[in-house]
Amino acid sequence: MKKILKYVIVDIIQNKIVLIYTFLLLLISLSVFNLESNAAKGLLSLLNIILILVPLISIIFSTIYIYNSSEFIELLVSQPVKRKSIWLSLFGGLAASLSLAFFIGAGIPILLYHADATGITMILTGLFLTVIFVSIAMLAAGITRDKAKGIGLSILLWLYFSLIFDALVLFFLFQFQDYPLERAMVFFSFLNPIDLGRVQILLQMDISALMGYTGAIFREFFGNQVGVVLSFFGLFIWIAIPLFISLKKFSKKDL
Repeated sequence: MKKILKYVIVDIIQNKIVLIYTFLLLLISLSVFNLESNAAKGLLSLLNIILILVPLISIIFSTIYIYNSSEFIELLVSQPVKRKSIWLSLFGGLAASLSLAFFIGAGIPILLYHADATGITMILTGLFLTVIFVSIAMLAAGITRDKAKGIGLSILLWLYFSLIFDALVLFFLFQFQDYPLERAMVFFSFLNPIDLGRVQILLQMDISALMGYTGAIFREFFGNQVGVVLSFFGLFIWIAIPLFISLKKFSKKDL
């Protein structure tokens, strides 16, 4: 397993797309912090980029990499190696490589300009989102053998978590606006890893006052140690469940 993991990491680190992604993140991060006179404003500007760009690159690159490695995977399956080890090695290699790219591109500038609890929370959120969307990509690639369908499913899942989910929640709130749904918003936030990360960072930046009574509910829940632990536990669950399902499918898959 260690040899497969090492091979995948080295292969991905040398990939031009990953190098461009790292350089692009680094360029954007440094530009944002240097253009803003206040580091907190730069961090807020970088937040939107991280919540959109990081999941997009993670899920699409991982899906394409899995499909492009189909012959390599078939070769490994023919060897006396457990399918579980193969799949977890691919996941570990993708997650480690893209997390390293994110840390170099965005994590280091954040530590240089805003090395406090808020900056560290943003780095942790970005790392979690990277691994989460690698896990979701593994699930998308495991569902169908058709490359076009797999990539299309990955893009659709990214659109759902980035845009469609929020639209559905707003529609739900509009339809039931006469009912007190603020506490239900805490539950809804756990159904979307991007929203969960966004709320956690905004509360760290003390912008919950702009969110009204809902922000007060979020601060009451996420503002204490138990809430923080539960939010990161929720992000961990978003890693574990798609990976577990994809592992089950790969173990029974006819290659």
